[in-house]
Amino acid sequence: MINSTIEIELDYEKLGFEKKSNAATMTMYIRDTYPQYQNPFKRPLLIICPGGGYDHHSPREGEAIAIRMLDLGLNCIVLRYSLEPDRFPCQLFEAAYAVRYARQHAEEWDSDPDKVIIAGFSAGGHVASSLGAFYNKDLMKPLLEELKASPEEIRPDKLLLGYPVITSGEYAHKGSFEKLLGTDSDDKLREMVSIEKHIDSTFPPSFIWHTQKDGSVPVMNSILLLNELIAKQVDTQFHIFTEGKHGLGLGTKDTDTKNCDHYQPEIYVWTDMFAQWAKES
Repeated sequence: MINSTIEIELDYEKLGFEKKSNAATMTMYIRDTYPQYQNPFKRPLLIICPGGGYDHHSPREGEAIAIRMLDLGLNCIVLRYSLEPDRFPCQLFEAAYAVRYARQHAEEWDSDPDKVIIAGFSAGGHVASSLGAFYNKDLMKPLLEELKASPEEIRPDKLLLGYPVITSGEYAHKGSFEKLLGTDSDDKLREMVSIEKHIDSTFPPSFIWHTQKDGSVPVMNSILLLNELIAKQVDTQFHIFTEGKHGLGLGTKDTDTKNCDHYQPEIYVWTDMFAQWAKES
C-alpha cells in the first residue's frame, strides 16, 4: 500500500491569500495491485475532508474512514485543508487541487479517473459541497489559471456528505462560518457560502446522510440541500437515521469518543450503501 503524506503546493500569495495556518496536506491510502496474478481493474478514489468546524481536523473522520473504504474497494486520500484564520475560498482551492492531483495519478494508482469522489463530514462537508457548487464558476478562474486546468479536471464525479454544514441561514452551524469568514463578515459573503443557494444541474451526483437528532448541525442542512438537488434533477441518494449525535463517523468503536456517546452501530450501514453507489456507473 502507498501510505504517504505530501503538502499541497499552491502559490497562495498569487491567488490572493496570506497563508497563516499550517500547510494543507494530502495523505494517500492506495492499495497495491498484483498484475502478475490479477486481471487489471480500476478502483474509485475517495478524497476525504474531515470535519472540525474549520478550526481543527477531527481525527475520527480521517484515517478510520479511509481504512474502511479501502476494505470496500476504494483508494483514498485524506485532505487536511487550511483552517482558521485562513479564509474562504482557500479551502475550496485546496479541494480542487486534490481532485486534479488524484486524476493526474490515476494510472499510477490503478484508480478510475472518472470516479474521483470527494467526501466531507460536518465542516468538511462544506468544503466538499463548495467544490460541487463552484468548480465551474468565475470564483475558480484564478486557480484554474494557476493550475493551467479546466473546470472538468477539478470537478468531482460524485460527492459523499455526512452530516454536512451547508446553510449559513436559519439552521447554520454559526461557529463554522465564523472560523471560515471571520466574525465581521457581511450578509452578502455569508450568502455566498450558503451552498443550497448555488445549486444547478451541473452539481455532481450526491450521497448524503444525517441523523435526525444531530444537535450541532441540524438535519435541515441536508434537507435544504436535498430539496435543491431534487429541484435541479441531480441524482441523489439520501438517508436519515433517527438516533445519533453529531460527528458519528463510522458509528463504531473505531470512531467513538471516551464517553462512548459516538457509538451508534446501526448507522454503520451507510458505508456499504455508499460503496455500492460509488461503484455504479
